[in-house]
Amino acid sequence: KGDSRQLLSKPALKFINENDRFELQFRLGPTLQGKHVTVYTNYPASGEVFCRCKFRALSWHNPTGREDDSDKYCKVDLQISGSYQYYFSHENEKSGGGYIVVDPILRVGADNQVLHLDCVTLQTFLAKCLGPFEEWEDRLKVAKESGYNMIHFTPLQKLGLSRSCYSLADQLEVNPDFSSPNKKCSWSNIGNLVEKMKNEWNMLCITDVVYNHTAANSEWIRVHPECGYNLVNSPHLKPAWILDRALCHLSCSVAEGKYRDKGLPSSIENDHHLNCIRKIIWEDIYPKIKLWEFFQVDVNKAVHQFKTLVTQVQHLRQVSSRKTKSDPNQHLQIIQDPEYKRLGCTVDMNIALATFVPHSNGPAAIEECCNWFQKRIEELNAEQFQQTTYHQEQAVTCLLETVVYERLADHGPKQGPVSRKYPLVARYFTYPFKEMTLEEEELLMYQPDKACHFLAHNGWVMGDDPLRNFAEPGSNVYLRRELICWGDSVKLRYGNKPEDCPYLWAHMKKYTEITAKYFHGIRLDNCHSTPLHVAEYMLDTARKLRADLYVVAELFTGSEELDNIFVTRLGLSSLIREAMSAYNSHEEGRLVYRFGGEPVGSFVQPRLRPLMPAIAHALFMDVTHDNECPIQHRSEYDALPSSMIVSMACCATGSTKGYDELVPHQISVVSEERFYTKWNPAATPSTPGEVNFQTGIIAGRLAMNRLHQELGAQGFIQVYVDQVDEDIVAVTRHCPNTHQSVVAVSRTAFRDPKTSSYSKEVPQMCIPGKIEEVVLEARTIERNVSPYKKDEHFINGLPNYTVEIREHIQIRESKIIKQAGTAIKGRNEFVQEIEFENLTPGSVIVFRVSLDPKAQEAVGVLRNHLIQFSPHFKAGSLPDDCSAPILKNLFSSIASKLTLADLNQVLYRCDAEEQEDGGGCYNIPNWSPLKYAGLQGFMSVMADIRPKNDLGHPFCGNLRSGDWMIDYVSDRLISRAGTCAEVGKWLKAMFVYLKQIPRYLIPCYFDAILVGAYTTLLDLAWSQMSSFVQNGSTFVKHLSLGSVQMCGIGKYPSLPNLSPTLHDVPYRMNEITKEKEQCCVSLAAGLPHFSSGIFRCWGRDTFIALRGLMLITGRYLEARNIILAFASTMRHGLIPNLLGQGTHARFNCRDAVWWWLQCIQDYCKIVPNGTDILKCPVSRMYPTDDSPAQPAGTLDQPLYEVIQEVMQQHMQGIEFRERNAGPQLDRNMRDEGFNVTVGVDHETGFVFGGNRFNCGTWMDKMGESDRARNKGIPATPRDGSAVEIVGLCKSTIRWLLELSKKKVFPYQGVTIKRHGKKETITYDEWNGKIQGHFEKLFFVSENPTDPNEKHPNLVHKRGIYKDSCGASSPWCDYQLRPNFTIAMVVAPEIFSPERAWKALEIAEEKLLGPLGMKTLDPDDMVYCGVYDNALDSDNYNVAKGFNYHQGPEWLWPIGYFLRAKLYFSRLIGPEMYAKTVVLIKNVLSHHYVHLERSSWKGLPELTNENGQYCPFSCESQAWSIAVILEVLYDL
Repeated sequence: KGDSRQLLSKPALKFINENDRFELQFRLGPTLQGKHVTVYTNYPASGEVFCRCKFRALSWHNPTGREDDSDKYCKVDLQISGSYQYYFSHENEKSGGGYIVVDPILRVGADNQVLHLDCVTLQTFLAKCLGPFEEWEDRLKVAKESGYNMIHFTPLQKLGLSRSCYSLADQLEVNPDFSSPNKKCSWSNIGNLVEKMKNEWNMLCITDVVYNHTAANSEWIRVHPECGYNLVNSPHLKPAWILDRALCHLSCSVAEGKYRDKGLPSSIENDHHLNCIRKIIWEDIYPKIKLWEFFQVDVNKAVHQFKTLVTQVQHLRQVSSRKTKSDPNQHLQIIQDPEYKRLGCTVDMNIALATFVPHSNGPAAIEECCNWFQKRIEELNAEQFQQTTYHQEQAVTCLLETVVYERLADHGPKQGPVSRKYPLVARYFTYPFKEMTLEEEELLMYQPDKACHFLAHNGWVMGDDPLRNFAEPGSNVYLRRELICWGDSVKLRYGNKPEDCPYLWAHMKKYTEITAKYFHGIRLDNCHSTPLHVAEYMLDTARKLRADLYVVAELFTGSEELDNIFVTRLGLSSLIREAMSAYNSHEEGRLVYRFGGEPVGSFVQPRLRPLMPAIAHALFMDVTHDNECPIQHRSEYDALPSSMIVSMACCATGSTKGYDELVPHQISVVSEERFYTKWNPAATPSTPGEVNFQTGIIAGRLAMNRLHQELGAQGFIQVYVDQVDEDIVAVTRHCPNTHQSVVAVSRTAFRDPKTSSYSKEVPQMCIPGKIEEVVLEARTIERNVSPYKKDEHFINGLPNYTVEIREHIQIRESKIIKQAGTAIKGRNEFVQEIEFENLTPGSVIVFRVSLDPKAQEAVGVLRNHLIQFSPHFKAGSLPDDCSAPILKNLFSSIASKLTLADLNQVLYRCDAEEQEDGGGCYNIPNWSPLKYAGLQGFMSVMADIRPKNDLGHPFCGNLRSGDWMIDYVSDRLISRAGTCAEVGKWLKAMFVYLKQIPRYLIPCYFDAILVGAYTTLLDLAWSQMSSFVQNGSTFVKHLSLGSVQMCGIGKYPSLPNLSPTLHDVPYRMNEITKEKEQCCVSLAAGLPHFSSGIFRCWGRDTFIALRGLMLITGRYLEARNIILAFASTMRHGLIPNLLGQGTHARFNCRDAVWWWLQCIQDYCKIVPNGTDILKCPVSRMYPTDDSPAQPAGTLDQPLYEVIQEVMQQHMQGIEFRERNAGPQLDRNMRDEGFNVTVGVDHETGFVFGGNRFNCGTWMDKMGESDRARNKGIPATPRDGSAVEIVGLCKSTIRWLLELSKKKVFPYQGVTIKRHGKKETITYDEWNGKIQGHFEKLFFVSENPTDPNEKHPNLVHKRGIYKDSCGASSPWCDYQLRPNFTIAMVVAPEIFSPERAWKALEIAEEKLLGPLGMKTLDPDDMVYCGVYDNALDSDNYNVAKGFNYHQGPEWLWPIGYFLRAKLYFSRLIGPEMYAKTVVLIKNVLSHHYVHLERSSWKGLPELTNENGQYCPFSCESQAWSIAVILEVLYDL
């Protein structure tokens, strides 16, 4: 149980071992990752003693390294029970916190066996009814024989005059009633008995502590009146005291008949009398006591004072010639007199003097000013009068409601005539002096030695805030008569700390120590109005003496949220709940389900799991001792069935003494003075003062208590409640290990069967499984004995009712069941149909049910095979002697042969990919199709269902309804060849057993099988990746699965064939042609839109993603094959944008080739002996620019020649028209757009290209709307020299120059024809040109007169880098976009660090979003951050998604922004680097959260503005995942 603020992620709970030991982990939420956070707790370190105010910092553990904070945690080993606090600080400022509640471990018996909290069966005894101490054992033995294992004693201390169990005269003294003439009862006597009961009877004892009040006649409160709320320490109560005394005098006068002539006799019998009371109070009492005067100002006194002051001030003003200005925010208000004297209030004269200023110095002006002041004071007094009137109205209303309840209401006590014993209203204050007139009594109020003894009584306020102390200043509860008063008790005043009232704190501390010394637990009486800080202090004291203290309380807050404040701060073990609050059997059943257990068939939870919200542990009572008797509200027949329903709850349960004996009235905590009965096995129903199993429902109670304890101890933690009909409730407790169930069918009797009609037709019941035995059947029956007569000396029950009970019998022996048949509801659904004949109101029958033998065996075998995944399944497992051969091998052994490409098939593949193979993702009717056909599709759904045990989800419904999903999972894999099929066969063999178990268990075991297989497969995937992944954090590992997700082999090859001479190329047999074909892994651009067919592979997307998804993850061979496959399609010095298997390629992008070259560079640097790739053969599909596609092997070239051709062609210049140009190729593009032009500026070295009708970079949105007139117009042509292409080109040239110097690359430059002559430009020259011109032409200088600035009139932001240089629309160059950060990463040498840092800061401020980067400056006039590709409109800028790259936040640029920040921060200095790491971790935490929550387990292509979901985005995009992996790699 714990709460937390938004910033710190929910605490996680790790189950350590079977002895209920837990480790609590704190993990950083997204807003705190990367930041310096410290978690503090007052949970003591090992070997230390708990001190509430002593906090210690917890140390952080980061098990997998430092690249991110996804796995970082600090922990507490929870072994000591109690309430503990934690908080966390960020940058040394406290940011949030909460509480940890650790339950006690209770032990019974001489051998200290553990008594689980859910096994508790408690019975409450009113201590004063136990009689002399030497008779206690005989009376308590009734509880022992009835099967209870815990006794709750009401307070055992000396009682006050009222004899209420909760009005204590002395908290430290044993009640003298327990002593006999021969022997005085002491605390040690009681302690010895408690210890004997624990050791010999296996019973624990708890008792009440009462901290709120003490008896009004307590001797110590007379000596220490400061311990209560009196008129000296709480003068705000004076008006309420005056009213209380006035009402007391009124009550005496009414009792003496003095108001008879005003229509008010002493016997109040009707509404007329009530109206007379109202009239007398308003006309006689209120005018006499003038309560308003306590809140008003003495007008004459205030005016006189003001006049004196204003005269002095005017004189001073005249001398100094200064004017005083009034403050318009300060208004004249009444200042309450702290002593609450009549007309003792004041006003602030400084404000008065500043507000009321004479217009001259003359007497007339001053007099006029005083008149205005007097008028304002009178207005303020009138407001106070009105406020007091409101209080008086409420006081009369509350008073009359009390009179109605006490004297007129049918459900009230009908107190009769007003008298001194039964006054008109209860007193709110003690009055220990002789009676005087009201005027004389008021004088006592001002005498401290007298006034300190006028103490406020305690009580409760209906609907009040339990966290507010109603006796403190600011509350008007006593004045408004809203207190339901306990006139025998004085409310105690603790203050805020022990120093505020030393005697009281010390006295109550001793009281607590006595209780903790002798008892195993405490019940906090009136907990909801006990000051929390007081209860905390006292419980800390108690736990020092008894560490495993069981603490229970009954709360009346009316709110579970408020309940949890008390539970968490005080460390309450159980909250008392009551079945009597149920208004019918349906509600009673609901409470059973509400207060404990998990649903039948619940999922197996992981050992490490987030804490889920849960209600406080319940102590579920059939009735509590201070509530009315159920027999009075229901019937005597309901005692047995209702207590059976309560006993089946998976929590602590309890009852109150008298319930089992069928005592037909409430045993009053105030007036009851008789003794409880004793145990005597030989007693007869008419024997006074003795009981046994023939009495009431005691025999049934023993059986129920035994059953409750057995179910709790043996792990029957799952609960199902079935409302069979209006009166019958069936409660099932199920053990998830053995799958045995206990079903209790109870026919309640909320209505008396003698006077109400009950149906004789009891519905037939179907109980799934095999009924092993009837655990018990019992009926409430009437017997022929003398009727009930209230005994004078003993608390006796109804003698003419008892229980007919039979235990551990077979169905055929039952007297309640007519017949039991067996039916097969469905395959393996073994159901027993029960027909009742004697299930009369007041009857119960309990069945022990096992699964059908075949199903029991199947589940045992299934658990046996699941042990390989978790030792949790050992319990209930059975050896498998005749399993399928494949199950004789561990799943990990079978799966170990899977490649990463195979794992793509087993784990992933979206619907479009599956359709290519003739299949599709599994579709759940009335819900939706799964995201993937592989296991991840199922795991994503189950990950949401499992923690909440959402068994009502359509996914679970589908599993229960049939085998379709089960068969789909295995058959889909079996239909594939190789190891995938073996995995499918293993699953199918497991599913054979799964299909043999009851349908309600299938979701749980289907989940267990898939979780085991899935986690094994993930481990296998990571084991085949790089050490960076294997040793990486959870975040790194989950991102790396994007490589498995995106990289796969379809039914049809996506890549062109590689050279036949190339080694290590994968081949397979074509199913149709039966010929050998290459089957290289290809990389999908994004799911689901770019995953199959010709739209799967894109040159740009592939090579932006390749470094992150393939090189960093260690998939070197597959990366090589993709590089070479694209190399084979090179044409016009470009590689394709859309690959189309090479034969349907489009060469319409200027940047893809440079990303390809960057990847070759990365490959050479990351892969061991990576430069070997330069010599690999490339089969040219297009040996010349105009040749038709050639088969692989026609012309092979080493890769370095292809690279050189690219460089050569760019320097020479590229100009061509796309083949097949026209609407058949692109229905939106205008004719000019099909003309492709690329070249290199010979002065600057910059690559340039494009025109205003095409878009050759990644920002490639082509207008589609005729209506908005943007069709055929690129939204972002980015012609000229795009900044990232210049950067990528510079990176490539620098690299080739390095290789050339090392003799690894055989070319030093490029040779072109220019003006008819051959001209060579060395890579050194080309490199120098870019280096020399980049900042001159791309940096927007802070200097407005910079001579390099061609268009100074277009500059709207300085200190940034242009997006392009030489665009046909020059203003496009100056738009702030995130593309310059790409150049910073690949070619940082062309940037000066200081300028780069300034530009990055501007980008951070303007472009950085939660997940991605805004693609355009929000200050730009065409910025629009919401992308809607379906919306057509007249708006040129957004119609048909025209703003695709004009604001929406794309994820992949954020990777380059963060990597650039990281690189340049290192150059700026260590402090900036540290700050940047914090920023990066914080930004990446949002990606981690998205990845965890996404059912696609990926990162999207883009989001709308501020990270909002965009429905038109790919849900998982290759380059989005790749760049985040790259950032983590750089970290």
